[in-house]
Amino acid sequence: MGERARLSAPVLRDMLVDEGTWESWDSPVESPASASDGDDDAYAEELARSRERTGSDESVITGSGVIGGHPVVMVISEFGFLGGSIGRAAGARIVTAVRRATHERLPLLALPASGGTRMQEGTAAFLQMVAITGSVTDHKAAGLPYLVYLRHPTTGGVFASWGSLGHITWAQPGALIGFLGPRVYEGLHGEPFPDDVQTAENLVRTTVVDDVVAPLDLRDRLSAVLRLLARRGDAVAPTDSIRVRARRTRSGEPDDTWACVRATREPERAGLVEFLAHGDSAPLSDAGPLRFSLSDFDGHVALVVGYDRTSQAAGELPGPRHLREARRALLTAGDLGLPVVTVIDTPGAELSVVAEEGGLAAQIARCTVQLISAPVPTVSVLLGQGAGGAALALFPADFRVARADAWLSPLPPEGASLIVHRDLDHAGEMASRQGILAGRMAAQGMIDVVVDAGSDDEAMSALRDSIARYLAASLVPDSEARTRVPTADAR
Repeated sequence: MGERARLSAPVLRDMLVDEGTWESWDSPVESPASASDGDDDAYAEELARSRERTGSDESVITGSGVIGGHPVVMVISEFGFLGGSIGRAAGARIVTAVRRATHERLPLLALPASGGTRMQEGTAAFLQMVAITGSVTDHKAAGLPYLVYLRHPTTGGVFASWGSLGHITWAQPGALIGFLGPRVYEGLHGEPFPDDVQTAENLVRTTVVDDVVAPLDLRDRLSAVLRLLARRGDAVAPTDSIRVRARRTRSGEPDDTWACVRATREPERAGLVEFLAHGDSAPLSDAGPLRFSLSDFDGHVALVVGYDRTSQAAGELPGPRHLREARRALLTAGDLGLPVVTVIDTPGAELSVVAEEGGLAAQIARCTVQLISAPVPTVSVLLGQGAGGAALALFPADFRVARADAWLSPLPPEGASLIVHRDLDHAGEMASRQGILAGRMAAQGMIDVVVDAGSDDEAMSALRDSIARYLAASLVPDSEARTRVPTADAR
């Protein structure tokens, strides 16, 4: 199945749902709407031809099904029906389905493929976007998941409303996705729209879309996400013994700070990918320096926001757009009542003209504020390198755990050496003087648990175990813990 394949709504539905589980929620469409109160014979003929050609009575189908054993409500565009455009009947159908999903407390999956609102019905069709947006907003406010899969093509009012509101947003490979359709742009401006801008892949790079997922892979990705989301609220009640164990700290520090810094930079060192692989996890985004996943910590499902070592080693460092995406992820966690686990392992943020003009400093500040004020329990994991504002933006948390050789610093030690000594020769000395290692931070009350393990596997297991114990012990955010500062200088 190649890129930009235009799958009909029934074909895509049958690819996704467990066999025999689909239940249509669609009522028959009444007489066709038109742009005016009078008859519109041409429009009526278009509708009739579309119905005959597609076998569908409107540009969307709605209903409930089961994906991987988990129920979900689906709204699926039929692009073959007048370009998937949304008129009054289609809009009413979507709103009805969304409201029923909210009432029955079911996850909602939207799979749009549309040129936007239906021109033949004018403003009345255009305003359907407001009604649909309102119903989706109510669904999310009820703490229910809203998942979006953008198909080829998705443009106009559909993309500018319910197509852009997902807690998770994936897109079809090669899909044309954008606000202004390229044909309209060329007609208005007399030149074609620039290539490769309105593509799924570019929107992943610019963090508008979380990931590109092929239609054949979509069922498995959805199954994993729905499985973990279904476990929300199933946590075991805490006990006093768990609380004591979760708060236990280790404050020992290796002798050679500079050796620890170098160890965190080794290419083979375990990072975010290995951390997630040690538990039942489902990736939400799988590209770029900042990634998102759902992960189960012994029965407690959390949203993991973390830095990926491989992407950063290849030169793709976190910039303003990635921190904006992190803020959106924090909003999603708040909507769904999911604890947040941040994983810090970064040599620092992108330093460039583009980053400066994109408001890097402001995004670091706003991400920090949003994490401090998150309405759900938060855990930060200092896994390796923790340089500068990119690390700081993910550090405030109710509970903090770290590998023994992990570190947090305003700049990499080389940067500190340049500022103080105007050379790179004193990097090791500066690393030791600044007290950047996890053990020193634990001694000052900045880290709750330090994991000193003999191998990467042992470290990942121990970190996840500490997180699980904390989540079992505390389900209430702690604003004072998130903003704590050193209490003493332990050297």
